[in-house]
Amino acid sequence: MVKSLLIVNTGDGKGKTTAALGQVFRALGHGFKVCVLQFLKGTWKYGELEAAKRFPDLLEIHTLGRGFTWRSDNIQQDIQVAKEAWDFAKQVIASRKFKLVVLDELTYLISYGMVDEKDILECLKNRPEGLHVIVTGRDASSGLKDLADLVTEMKAIKHPFNEGIKGQRGIEF
Repeated sequence: MVKSLLIVNTGDGKGKTTAALGQVFRALGHGFKVCVLQFLKGTWKYGELEAAKRFPDLLEIHTLGRGFTWRSDNIQQDIQVAKEAWDFAKQVIASRKFKLVVLDELTYLISYGMVDEKDILECLKNRPEGLHVIVTGRDASSGLKDLADLVTEMKAIKHPFNEGIKGQRGIEF
């Protein structure tokens, strides 16, 4: 049976976005058009943005957020940006332009109450046939996990940050 899949990468461990990007490169290898929407990434220079330039005909990456919201200087603005980002994501999903869409850190829009979960679940449930979607982020809701075809939970065992080692280019960003 062939079916478009909803995949959720969640948990407190590192690797949710990294796993999704691995799927992106697998899809690109098959000539699939892919769109990655990053909901909470800010203005940092991420390696994946540079890599995307090497696939201009197949890969789009859109950084839609203002940065990490738990450090917000204006939560109302963050909520407005999140709603606008979700509206854009719905357009991308409905466009039928892509074979794979990654909704990076979408779980936070639900867990922070920025976007109505029912709207998100309805959109994902009714996505066009043939469109695979990967959602990443901590604390995926039970509704999102129930809807998904595949859920992977990354579990933190050990992380260099806990030893005072800062995020490193090419590894964390």
